[in-house]
Amino acid sequence: MDSRLPEPVKQLRVLIAGGGTGGHIYPGIAIAKEIQRRHTAAELLFVGTERGLEMKIVPAEGFRLETITISGLKGTGRLRQAKSLLAVPRSLREARSILQGFQPAVVVGVGGYSSGPPVLMAALMGIPTMLQEQNALPGLTNRLLARFVRKVATAFRTCEAHFGRKAVLTGNPVRAEFLQIPRRSGSEPFTLLVFGGSQGAQAINQAVVEALKILGAQMADLKLIHQTGELDHAKIAQACHAAGVAADVRPFFSDMPQQFARADLLICRAGATTLAEVTVSGKAAVLIPFPQAADDHQRKNAEALVQAGAAEMILQSELNGARLAERIQYYFGHRGALRQMEQNSRALGRPDATERIVDIVEQLSGLRGRSA
Repeated sequence: MDSRLPEPVKQLRVLIAGGGTGGHIYPGIAIAKEIQRRHTAAELLFVGTERGLEMKIVPAEGFRLETITISGLKGTGRLRQAKSLLAVPRSLREARSILQGFQPAVVVGVGGYSSGPPVLMAALMGIPTMLQEQNALPGLTNRLLARFVRKVATAFRTCEAHFGRKAVLTGNPVRAEFLQIPRRSGSEPFTLLVFGGSQGAQAINQAVVEALKILGAQMADLKLIHQTGELDHAKIAQACHAAGVAADVRPFFSDMPQQFARADLLICRAGATTLAEVTVSGKAAVLIPFPQAADDHQRKNAEALVQAGAAEMILQSELNGARLAERIQYYFGHRGALRQMEQNSRALGRPDATERIVDIVEQLSGLRGRSA
């Protein structure tokens, strides 16, 4: 691997690799937009797979996407693992072809198995590489890539144990729109925003349906914004209508910052990107960690906010309509507690995370950036 510093570049080209879920894609989008803000002539290319949400999100955000043939290893059966391993040589060849054609100054891996081949191949070709690790406990792909890359932008100090001197504590990048969300005045109707990630969460959706039945007419002023995912959309919409709740129910919101701005309380998963968005926007949240997340990292993420008084947590094993209805009623009737949680949440936010990450990109490319 070539460890020499790159020659300064006149036109910045950056390849951003990774995806699968919004939790990996949106940090990449935030990084790309900050690069564009600083360097209007910069060229940006995303690399993912045809099965990931990047196929929908990246083009909609105005960026070019190329795909490679790769699938995950962790949490799959032996047959799928074998097929995935057999596909690795092909994915490396595809990644090499993309890199040769695009000729990036820097390659940034934002997580997910599709980041592996481009980042590894770039490192072997002597192209400066870095990772952006969102979680308190690094994912498998980033742990494997750590020895090959030059820098790792992290959101938790605990990551230093995995990445050593390569780790730079930056926080998680969020889209600039989350930094501009105004505080609620308190005079608007009490509004819940419910989402279980970019593809929804059936356990959360079911608990909300049960909670609406319990709340009934007790909360006539309640408004609901609910991202359901495709599978549960019709059921949730029907339940809201039956309960007489004013609701904006959609399978997916592409304008999530605007939905945050409308909400008093969030009910959501505890993915690292979600929590970065929650804290920089200063929102109160009831967190329901996804129990099947690798190494239970969502629970660890949520615990950090709970300890700071910035959120409360309900484990999925303890989640039901009655428990959720009780917490909604509590915050509806205790706005002071809600505002204190918002204040604690905002104190945890790192609004300059994206800028600090792009500083590292500039340094690796040979352009001058602020000290990371």
